[in-house]
Amino acid sequence: MRREIPLIITFVVGVAFVIQYFIPHSPFDRFEQLFSDWFFIIAACAIWLGALNLMKLSLIKIQKRRKDWQYAVVIVVSWLTMAIAGFAGGRDFQTPGTAFDWLYQYIYTPLSATMFAILAFFVASASYRAFRARNLQASLLLVAGFLVMMGRVLFDDILFGRLFENFQPLADVSNFIMNYPNMAGQRAIMIGIALGIVSTALRIILGIERSYLGGGD
Repeated sequence: MRREIPLIITFVVGVAFVIQYFIPHSPFDRFEQLFSDWFFIIAACAIWLGALNLMKLSLIKIQKRRKDWQYAVVIVVSWLTMAIAGFAGGRDFQTPGTAFDWLYQYIYTPLSATMFAILAFFVASASYRAFRARNLQASLLLVAGFLVMMGRVLFDDILFGRLFENFQPLADVSNFIMNYPNMAGQRAIMIGIALGIVSTALRIILGIERSYLGGGD
């Protein structure tokens, strides 16, 4: 029954969502709100489970002095600091001026901005590797990326601004690439993603895909 009950719940919820989407009338229109409330409840419990599991793994790493265990110390201290500040603030822990708000605004937010800034270097490195003209497709990608970049950094004003007014060929080429070839590629990718989501959802609803239960069969 450990597998049958989750499969039954998944099937009932999945079918109910499909029915309420195509038949948005009573009583089917109530299913979405009912299941959405349960989703929020389960998500809240899952967040706590994830946080406690992170603490457990970090403490084990510290205890056994595994590689880079010093970072686990930072995780534990940071987790406890934010948790204590949040609980000490009560229901108004997010109010401006509280300890939790101060930690969030002046420690968490700058660290998040720093992390995303560091990602820029990885993007630049990936772009350098992707834009090597090894074959025809890579050459087209390189040329398109170069034209888009030139059109977006106002090179028209530098090259033609003093000679011709409102003459922006690079910007026009950049907009053409973004609005037509790029848009067509994005829509093809989105269609593929949608088909993948539908097929995966059907496999889960019908019980064919059971990996979320922790096993294959």
